[in-house]
Amino acid sequence: MADHSAWPELPLSAWSESCETLHRWTQVVGKIQLALTPLVNHWWNVTQLVTARGLTTPPLPFADGSFSIAFDFVEHRLSILTSAGACEELPLVAMSVADFYAEVMARLQRLNIKAPIWTMPSEIANALALDQDRQHAHYDPVWVGRFWQALSQADRVLKAFRARFIGKVSPVHFFWGSFDLAVTRFSGRTAPPPTGTTPNVAAWVMQEAYSHEVTSCGFWPGNGGYGRAAFYAYAYPEPAGYAATALATAEAFYEQELGQFILPYEAVRAAPDPDRLLLGFLQETYAAAAALAHWDRQALERSGGI
Repeated sequence: MADHSAWPELPLSAWSESCETLHRWTQVVGKIQLALTPLVNHWWNVTQLVTARGLTTPPLPFADGSFSIAFDFVEHRLSILTSAGACEELPLVAMSVADFYAEVMARLQRLNIKAPIWTMPSEIANALALDQDRQHAHYDPVWVGRFWQALSQADRVLKAFRARFIGKVSPVHFFWGSFDLAVTRFSGRTAPPPTGTTPNVAAWVMQEAYSHEVTSCGFWPGNGGYGRAAFYAYAYPEPAGYAATALATAEAFYEQELGQFILPYEAVRAAPDPDRLLLGFLQETYAAAAALAHWDRQALERSGGI
């Protein structure tokens, strides 16, 4: 039997206010990355990485050295560390997004780090500017800790899935715009520009993100309108027949409004073998997309097993 304590309950209704606040806090940090790093294909330069205690930026350029910003969801603090040995910390407690922004910028200033950012949140409809948002001011350390625990489990399984692919594949990384953990595989072919619109995101930004044909999967807590934590999988451009794929994962389904296959987090958490259920879902949704889009799977996949 699975150790279900490793996969905690995570109903969005129990921590939605903290989730919305934390989403915006990660955007403050993410936009600092955006301001200081050169563009890497598909915006991989702005993503954050899961650590043993939370989320972190990669090393960011600063003077003749570097610095990083890390969320610690075990002791609930934000740390800014420089290669010169300096450190600034901020306790993670209930505070408004505007106050969080001001506290982070003040600490950067004390470290002589200049990182002006565009303060409008990305990918959030009807958003307030980060330096003006006093509406979102919740932080429940218990529920944030549970989110971190779920994120850590998702990161572990997604990395196992990533290792099966030898073609171009992203890291398993956290996108602060959509507030999700994702890994993306590439066929090697270019893709047509996306035609949709994303709040506070220019069309060319999404064109860079989806410049090539992909299958992608990941985990998010359900904020932004969906309402519950879930794993997802999709293909871009979506090949004909993909949505009608009959999955062996009985708990999964195709969500028409999202254009994605969905596997509820609760179904994974409650499964006798969560890893097996999740890996099966990830594999079969990828395999369906790759087959329908005629990917060169022999060249792209690791031989000797899935």
